[in-house]
Amino acid sequence: RNRARYEVANNSYAKGIVLTLANDVVGTGPRLQLLTEDGEANTRIEREFTAWAKAVGLPEKLRTLRMARATDGEAFAVLTSNPRLATPVQLDLRLVEADRVGTPDLNAVTVNAVDGIVFDAAGNPVEYHVLKDHPGEGYRAVREYDRVPASAMLHWFRCDRPGQARGVPDILPALPLFAQLRRFTLAVIAAAETAADFAGILYTDAPASGESDAAEPFEPIELEKRALVTMPGGWKMSQLQAEQPSTGYAEFKHEILNEIARCLNMPINGAAGNSSGYNYASGRLDHQTYFKAIRVEQVHLEAVVLDRILAAWFDEAALIPGLLPDDLGPFVHWPHQWFWDGHEHVDPAKEANAQA
Repeated sequence: RNRARYEVANNSYAKGIVLTLANDVVGTGPRLQLLTEDGEANTRIEREFTAWAKAVGLPEKLRTLRMARATDGEAFAVLTSNPRLATPVQLDLRLVEADRVGTPDLNAVTVNAVDGIVFDAAGNPVEYHVLKDHPGEGYRAVREYDRVPASAMLHWFRCDRPGQARGVPDILPALPLFAQLRRFTLAVIAAAETAADFAGILYTDAPASGESDAAEPFEPIELEKRALVTMPGGWKMSQLQAEQPSTGYAEFKHEILNEIARCLNMPINGAAGNSSGYNYASGRLDHQTYFKAIRVEQVHLEAVVLDRILAAWFDEAALIPGLLPDDLGPFVHWPHQWFWDGHEHVDPAKEANAQA
């Protein structure tokens, strides 16, 4: 996790990849559509929920959750109350960094506990242990923590192995590749600087026993700007030609970035932010897998985060007189769906002609 954070904080490609993922998955935020038989009630509830989502900054928090999942491997959020909200519903979403979820008290760890999460006999989370201060602050010797019930905690991560309870960074397989890219870039810069440190070199075409003036080997000669310099008899001066960056530098970066982006199902032009080598067809083809992965993540986000937020919002909205209709039955049976930002076409004219 620390290595992933280092790369995202200090590597422009890693930062851009994580931001692109968050923007593509969340975009400007999900939009709720109720599908009950009362159209007027649907519109009123959707308007109230949209106003609440804007008040709490739900799109921004969802984008932060996606970036945290890519960097930290998992994202936590606590459903809490915020009395300073200007909306009738005071529900709020407080994000928690993954480092704060843990159990420092070994005496409190039970058999059905994994790193700050307590499970019941059926494997369902019962409570989460959230440290009151970040472990990196280091000013408190005894770590105190809160026991947050599972009903108030949102935990979003990708489960890669059966029985996995905590997440690992999405960019984990690419961490060695970022280091290789940095090493190769530094080697290219060092080679170019080494070649630039020498203005030129003296050489002679005379044979070893030929006649030429004596010259000290590796003796430096100070050069002045716009000066005409004479060489010893039989000697010539040649300026060094820098061989770096070599012709293979761009190709190496392309292949490394392609391998980095593969673990995220992202095409190379999305990771590099450069589509100069693409045509329209190949760009669409490469993005098909990426868009499918984005849709899978959005469905997962709906089930783990959004539906639970909506249920908590309904629970509090039901206590406010006149906010929810009384003649639609229990809101757990209200059908709904979430809408996300669509993906823009690269060439709208070609897309329109193809549809025609």
